[in-house]
Amino acid sequence: MNNIVCCIDLILCQPEVCSWMAATATDVDIPMELTGSGMQPSKQSYSASNSEEHVESSEDRVTCKLCRKKFVCPSALNIHMRTHTGETPFSCEVCDKKFKDPSNLKSHIRVHTGEQSFSCKVCNKEFSRSSNLRTHMRLHTGEKPFICYVCDKEFSKTSNLSSHMRTHTGERRFTCVVCDKNFTKSTHLKTHMRIHTGETPFSCKGCDKKFSDASTLRTHMNIHTGEKPYSCEVCSKKFSDLSALTMHMRVHTGEKPFCCEVCDKKFTQSSGLRRHMVVHTRAVPSNSSTRLQIGVE
Repeated sequence: MNNIVCCIDLILCQPEVCSWMAATATDVDIPMELTGSGMQPSKQSYSASNSEEHVESSEDRVTCKLCRKKFVCPSALNIHMRTHTGETPFSCEVCDKKFKDPSNLKSHIRVHTGEQSFSCKVCNKEFSRSSNLRTHMRLHTGEKPFICYVCDKEFSKTSNLSSHMRTHTGERRFTCVVCDKNFTKSTHLKTHMRIHTGETPFSCKGCDKKFSDASTLRTHMNIHTGEKPYSCEVCSKKFSDLSALTMHMRVHTGEKPFCCEVCDKKFTQSSGLRRHMVVHTRAVPSNSSTRLQIGVE
């Protein structure tokens, strides 16, 4: 029997998974259903007329009452409900990690076995999950099917879109336990934590200099290669890193984003502001107190 779509982005309906398909395939009134112990007889009785009910059942039957997501068959809805209940009946025998459906457990097992059954036909990179291969293929095709409804920016992965949406909502759900600084992405928090730990896992092969994140290492490598990939659109001057180009652009725009809180003088670079602050921090005693003397030698 051919596979049919069982629900949106979840599983394919197959006789060994779907209770309705099991009943139809074996032409019995009591179908099989998937449980934590494997395939078991279902307590609910189905008849031949259930085929129509499986496809055109009521709203309550095919729709999750909590999030209104729709499904074609009850088995798919049952698996989906575990996202709300938190139920994870399928456990890995190696590390005891638990999952809500057997397909995820099967994919997880490959972490332990090292099996990578899915190979990219373009670059031969291998993956343990078909979903990871599909996502990877978008690097070759340029496909970006996930679009931000606020700014129309496109993404190849839903996770990237979710992270991007926080730039619009202002949500910063990842908090540093040391300094309470908040971040929109877990990866940003992970990189930030290296400030506190002093960890520098990214090492330059040219000079052994180490960095806390990969992007800084990539920028540093331009020193060795001589590459200057960032170009000024006004004067065509080129730079080895993006931050240098950003500072250079202020020459053309006149922007001075760094302002002295004492005298309101503005600067194009933070280093200029730091040098200027020495003027204000030169203090001389006056009676029993200390007052600031601007320009005192």
